[in-house]
Formats: sequence, C-alpha cells, structure tokens
Amino acid sequence: MKSDAFREAAEAKDFDAAKGLFAEDVVFRSPFVFRPYPGLDALRYILTNVAQIFEDFKYIEHVEEGDVAILMFEANVGERQLQGVDILKFNSEGLVDEMTVMIRPMTGLKAVADEMGKRLEALGVEPA
Repeated sequence: MKSDAFREAAEAKDFDAAKGLFAEDVVFRSPFVFRPYPGLDALRYILTNVAQIFEDFKYIEHVEEGDVAILMFEANVGERQLQGVDILKFNSEGLVDEMTVMIRPMTGLKAVADEMGKRLEALGVEPA
C-alpha cells in the first residue's frame, strides 16, 4: 500500500525516514485550527513534536483505496487516552500532498493541544 512507509515511520517515530514521502507543497490539516498549515517545514515540525508527545502510539486499523489512506491510532498523552485518524491523500506521483488528523475525545485533544502549545510558546511561535 502507498501508506506503508508512512505507517512504518510514524510507528518508529522517525519522520526523517518519511521526508521523501511528502510533496513539497503538502498541506497539513490540524484538529485544532481551521486554517491548514502548508509546506514540508510545518508538517515536519508538527509530526516530530506530536511523536514526542504521544506515548504508547500504535495504529489499530489501516484502510486504503485508490489515492486515500485512513490509519486509525491509539495513544496516551500523560494520563489521557485518545484515538485518532490520519487521513493521507496522495498525488499522481504517489506522494502525500494532504494530511488531515482528527482526534477524540475532547480531553485527549486538549491534552495534545496543551503540550503543543507549550512547545510553540518555548520557541516564541504563535499557533496559526
């Protein structure tokens, strides 16, 4: 499947291995904000930090058809358990050109948002 290499990189928390999987103009759609984040730099920063925040991360379902893959995951952030999905859309060259993440329940989403907020604040970056 097209998404196998992404899954392996995510499970290994090694997004350097995944950098060749994304289109230069990839768009990341966050579960926190309406406006998407464009480009590889934003995506790499987000994925690398989320990988550090998530504990016991594992994919539990993986469905792919055509140019769309949906990978359902479970993880913990501190004492909060969460589930989510990574939705990957591939371009004609087989590269991910859009990634959307959804997380539930709200308490799990808030735990991720709080941790990402701390990381952004430490860098002096305001979330989009």
